[in-house]
Amino acid sequence: MSSMTIIFSMLIIIIIFLASAFKVLREYERGVVFQLGRFWKVKGPGLVIVIPIIQTMVRVDLRTIVMDVPSQDVISRDNVSVKVNAVLYFRVIDPEKAIIQVENFDIATSQLAQTTLRSVLGQHELDEMLASRDKLNQDIQKILDEQTDAWGIKVANVEIKHVDLNENMIRAIAKQAEAERERRAKIIHAEGELQASQHLLEASQVLAKQPQALQLRYLQTLTEIAGEKNSTIVFPLPMEMVASLQTILKKQADK
Repeated sequence: MSSMTIIFSMLIIIIIFLASAFKVLREYERGVVFQLGRFWKVKGPGLVIVIPIIQTMVRVDLRTIVMDVPSQDVISRDNVSVKVNAVLYFRVIDPEKAIIQVENFDIATSQLAQTTLRSVLGQHELDEMLASRDKLNQDIQKILDEQTDAWGIKVANVEIKHVDLNENMIRAIAKQAEAERERRAKIIHAEGELQASQHLLEASQVLAKQPQALQLRYLQTLTEIAGEKNSTIVFPLPMEMVASLQTILKKQADK
């Protein structure tokens, strides 16, 4: 009975031993295998055999990880205090480096993203943070990608989500935008006056060359005034027209 118990116990141990030796890795997983503490190889996907006690395996997910970068207090180059948060997209491309070169690549990448976000945005003014996000995203992504390359990590994209301002700064920006709109309106009005004066100058030069055209324009103006239903119209006569009338009257008197 005792021998049967021993045999039964040994069979259970062997079954547990064999069961722990077989590992199944999904398509997006890789296993970093260590043999007696030393790196051996990267296995997977599919069925993987790991010798218990002698070998150990660490699973690594190769899918893209979406990580929220916590809100960071940033002081811009023009001394404006803002809170900025972002989202980070990265994935493991070298499982061996991701496990061996850094203790916890998730935490390490998150901390690096936070410090890089503050460092890069602190070199720019507030207007650039609000208007040039695409460029800032590319700058942050490039820096992170270069620094995490030694960890076997590829930073695919960085997106700044929110730039939060206090109420005083929001009012100041609104006043600045209003002043900018007024400036543009004045410039457009001045350009319109300049163009109108140029056209008037050209028209006066044409009328000066053709006195008859000036008289026709004068008569057209009188017609427009008469159409406004005024009871009394007082208008000056050009000297040219007075001289013409005097000449006609003088000829009739001579006859």
